[in-house]
Amino acid sequence: MTGDLSPADKAKFVAANRAADHVEDGMQVGLGTGSTAAWLVKRLGERVRDEGLTFRGVPTSTRTATQAREEGIEVISLDQAGWLDLTIDGADEFDSELTLIKGGGGAHLQEKIVAKASDRMIVIADAAKEVATLGAFPLPVEVIPFGLNSTKKLIEEALVALDVQGRTTALRMNGDAPFVTDEGNHIIDLHLQRIGDARAMSLMLNQLPGVVENGLFIEMCDLVIVGHADGRVDLHHVTKASV
Repeated sequence: MTGDLSPADKAKFVAANRAADHVEDGMQVGLGTGSTAAWLVKRLGERVRDEGLTFRGVPTSTRTATQAREEGIEVISLDQAGWLDLTIDGADEFDSELTLIKGGGGAHLQEKIVAKASDRMIVIADAAKEVATLGAFPLPVEVIPFGLNSTKKLIEEALVALDVQGRTTALRMNGDAPFVTDEGNHIIDLHLQRIGDARAMSLMLNQLPGVVENGLFIEMCDLVIVGHADGRVDLHHVTKASV
């Protein structure tokens, strides 16, 4: 199967396969959103059909919910689950402290709610997602449509006082119209190049009227599984990295 995949997809495939092994019978599992998480859902569907694995999944987006149901996975809401044993998701960037930037797919609000309601969070990624300093990937900020331009201006003014290298902001578009999240909100992407203090950034953003949530995941991830095109897998824990 992997022979037909690009090197990046091979890396995502092996990381997702390793992460799927952490799901056990009877678990309630948060299912992430994005290209790497899609490999995870596919593999878990195979385990349901081939091994008789029984678990309940809480998707973090409508598209993940659709895929999970197609794979034969029992899908429930977070309110139905109450609490989760594990969440497995992708990331757009992660650093040595396992601080993440997420939201490239526009689902970071639900992803953060689900991850925070879990005993553990495992992230699956390819090696390109590991960075020395966060910020090369644009930081998504979900905002309500009302007062959109005012909120964008508040964000731009607040960035002046923060330790960043760039301060360009852009409303995320879907063709000719603004991108709309599952909650009916919009996303402003912050092109910062370097984030010197992720915690200060997150606190500042979430204090601004109109901001719903940002894409920084701080002290939430327990393990990052990094896949490589040659089939190797690296395990990055909070306090150490091992192969």
